Amino acid sequence: MAKSIIVCTSVSHGNTKKIADAIGGVLDAPVVAPAAADLAGYDMVGFGSGIYFGSFHSDLRAFVESLPQQDGRKAFLFATSGLPETRLTRFSGRLIELLEDTGFDVVGGFSCRGFDTFLPFKLVGGIRKGRPDEDDVTSARAFAEHLRDAVDLDRE
Repeated sequence: MAKSIIVCTSVSHGNTKKIADAIGGVLDAPVVAPAAADLAGYDMVGFGSGIYFGSFHSDLRAFVESLPQQDGRKAFLFATSGLPETRLTRFSGRLIELLEDTGFDVVGGFSCRGFDTFLPFKLVGGIRKGRPDEDDVTSARAFAEHLRDAVDLDRE
């Protein structure tokens, strides 16, 4: 199995950390904040955060922008968001483009709903209370299992 690390920014309700831990458990990957991330020695890197105004967290984006050119290292992304990704709100597109421009080979992505209290949702007590739930965690684990198997196939 490819040696993996997960770089995660989870600041509001622990939504994204919950998903990062589920994925990390399957991949046997440490979960670290961007400020503590050292990618040396890892074959695959997961990048995840909550979605803020239609974009991944600025700390995560700044970390990716600061990375030296990669040589096809595998990457995947994951996110939690109060609202779903749609054609009009394609929040993963910018980060995928940034990762590919940096030389990563993006091999997958996962997102699920998360408790969201950003304005205007805060005015009504937030949306998606209780999310991510156990079904979301199970889906995140299944994503990681699929990713692990796919990456192993690529390495044979």
